[in-house]
Formats: sequence, structure tokens, C-alpha cells
Amino acid sequence: MKIYITPNYDVMSKAAARIIADLVNNKANAVLGLATGGTPIGTYQELIRMHEQENLDFSQIVTFNLDEYLGIGLEPEKNYHQDQSYGRFMYEELFKHINISPEKCHIPDGKTENPEKHCLEYEGSIKKAGGIDLQLLGIGGDGHLAFNEPGSSLYSRTRIVDLHARTIEDNWHSFFKNSGFVKTDMPRQALTMGVGTILESRHAVMLASGKQKAEIIARALEGPVTSQVTATALQLHPGKVTVILDKEAASELVNRQICYEIDDIDS
Repeated sequence: MKIYITPNYDVMSKAAARIIADLVNNKANAVLGLATGGTPIGTYQELIRMHEQENLDFSQIVTFNLDEYLGIGLEPEKNYHQDQSYGRFMYEELFKHINISPEKCHIPDGKTENPEKHCLEYEGSIKKAGGIDLQLLGIGGDGHLAFNEPGSSLYSRTRIVDLHARTIEDNWHSFFKNSGFVKTDMPRQALTMGVGTILESRHAVMLASGKQKAEIIARALEGPVTSQVTATALQLHPGKVTVILDKEAASELVNRQICYEIDDIDS
């Protein structure tokens, strides 16, 4: 595991985008695992800039998203994603701005009539694609990866999960409060890649920004491996792990001497 400390969110985002772009340039048909939420937006913006200004080519890239809320998502009869679905997030924040083929973009279907079967098929699609070359990750306030809430098995696969009260509250304030949703109508369940699925990626890249993530980052990277903080499972990743933090998110790390400090993406 390599941990990089950057001065701010902008440099963190550009450093992550550089890693992804290097993979795309070296493997035209790479399989990317993608994340949603506020943290990766800067990375996606930089990838869009690279596509527009540096001809970064996504035409053969395959993507798999980590998760989706159960009960919202693609409306086939209307051919659009509901405003708060992760499918719409990905379309607005990345897909519509780059030359990626829609049929190569995979997102769990929150509107599926058979969630258990769909989760099994999602796992099968990842395997059929050859596995995930690079998995982009954020980290929840309680240390969860994707929607693998505290207590999730570190061997878990793509499945239905019940969202914890803290996750529902965090998502309400961050994404739903000003969207016209009534709080009582917020999704209480989701479809998510499992921890075991994530650990099968060849390269995991986790991002975190802000003082509010400092304590959980220290627990995830320096604390004991536990299902109560599913991000600690990255310590067991058999492949390559890169963690990119801004200085505030890194502020409670004890072993900073083993981290790499970079001032800009050319460092």
C-alpha cells in the first residue's frame, strides 16, 4: 500500500485522474470500477479535461459501478435515470462528457424485479469482463466501502444491503435534502459490490478529503482489520493499493514518515 498526501482536494483529484489516465493509455480496453459521491467528482472533471484537451480515449473502456440504491434507477419506459440515482450521477458527472459506449457502462439496476438474481449476474459480468483492473473508492464516515456497512463480511459479494441510520442521514444532507425527496421516502436499501468483490480488483485507489475524514482514515489505514470498518480490508488487498489524501484527511495518521508527500501531480 502506498499513501500519498497532497495539499488539497484539487491536487488529490488530479493525482487520481493521472493514475486512471495512465491505465487507459496503456490498456485501451481496461475495466474500471467507479465510485459516486462528492469525493470523485474532481477526478472525473480532470478525466473529462484530459479527454477534451489531450484526446484521452475511452471508446473501448468497460466500467462497473460499486452500488445503486434499491428502488430507484433506470426507468426503461422513460429512458432516463431518476435524479438521485447513481446511474444519473455517473451520466451527468462523467459518461455524457466522454466517448464511452453506453453498453460498456455497468451500474447495478435499482429497479430490478429480482435483486438476488441481478446481483449474481453482476458478479458474473465482472468476471466475464476479465475482472476489474482499477477500482476507484471513497470512504464513508464510518469507514464503509461502497455500501458495505459496519458488520459486513470481508468476504462478501455483490448483494442487497440495509443502510445504516448514519448512512441514510449523511446521504440525506449531502444529496437528497434539496432534491424534492421527502425524507421518509429515502431508500433504506441498496445493491452493492461486496468487500470480497472489491478486493479482487488488481489496483484499488482510495481517495479521502477533509478534516471530517481524518479519524476514520487513521482507523482504516493504521487500525486493526475489522468488519466494523470495512475499509480496513484494503490492508489485506493481494494486489496494488494506492491511497491519496489531502493534508486534512491525513492529519491524524501516526506513521506519516511512510507516506509520500506531493505538492503537485508532477511530483
